[in-house]
Amino acid sequence: MKKLLLVLLVVALASFLFVGCLPTTPAEGEGEGEGEGEVAICPTVAVTSQVAVGGKTYIKAGTQTITVTFAVPTEPVSVFVGGAIKGNPEGVPVDAKEVVMYPDADKKVYTGTYKFFGAKDSNGAVINSTDCSEDYIYVLTCETCAPCKYPYKVDNTGPASKIDITAKACVCEGIDLTFKTPKSTTACGVTTECCGDKCSGFASYTIDLYTSKPFDECCDVPCATPAYSCPAGVACPVDCTLSCITGGKTYYVVADLLDNVGNRTRYVAELVLDTDSIVSVTEYNLDTPAAAPVCVYLWDSIKDTDTALGACY
Repeated sequence: MKKLLLVLLVVALASFLFVGCLPTTPAEGEGEGEGEGEVAICPTVAVTSQVAVGGKTYIKAGTQTITVTFAVPTEPVSVFVGGAIKGNPEGVPVDAKEVVMYPDADKKVYTGTYKFFGAKDSNGAVINSTDCSEDYIYVLTCETCAPCKYPYKVDNTGPASKIDITAKACVCEGIDLTFKTPKSTTACGVTTECCGDKCSGFASYTIDLYTSKPFDECCDVPCATPAYSCPAGVACPVDCTLSCITGGKTYYVVADLLDNVGNRTRYVAELVLDTDSIVSVTEYNLDTPAAAPVCVYLWDSIKDTDTALGACY
């Protein structure tokens, strides 16, 4: 009898030791913050560039940091990025890519980097191969009977707007220049005008005028100080007027458009003014060779010559 009791005690102790890594079905609301005193099974997940728009999470394309935060110390932890689970609904997604994660000392916060848009799954197929495609981040632990999953969209393309430039004589001295999105009969982006972003949404625009080429010595940030600047706009359409610009000179226009995750579209043009009118607007390509030490190449390829710059979708 004593031997039987001893065996039963050993079995009971073993069951307590291994229960932490057995899949369990959480009670209703568990893992969602419901129920007083309950600890969520699924962690919170954040990506450095993510924004919430219309109830959906958008992430900027490129290498981003993923942070997974648990309420209590948790290990082991596995994080995958990929499409919907196919053929393995209770395990690792077969078309996903694992992310190397590093824990803090308390095993509550895990961080890792991942290249959204352009990464390849185990079969060599590109994940997020089209702009605004939707996938999941999966988190697996011993406590979850199925992966915790977090949907997201990758925004790989900046916004766009055609911008007409018009001039009229200033009432004081010089020229008033207006930069404005033209009306369009074809929907562009998310508006009925030629201005918008097809994914996370249009965020802002800036327009600056320089008296010399602003990218001859540097690339991302103009080296020169603008002579005139439009106040930053925060919505479509583009609409800005610069007053009393000195005529009879050549200016360089830099227009930057941003979407909600930070993708930037940049237009660069040479603007030649007469004393009271526009002589020409010559837009230049921004395809700078990767090996170029300076950005003088920005001015070597003419895109078009017109009284407008930029493009619609």
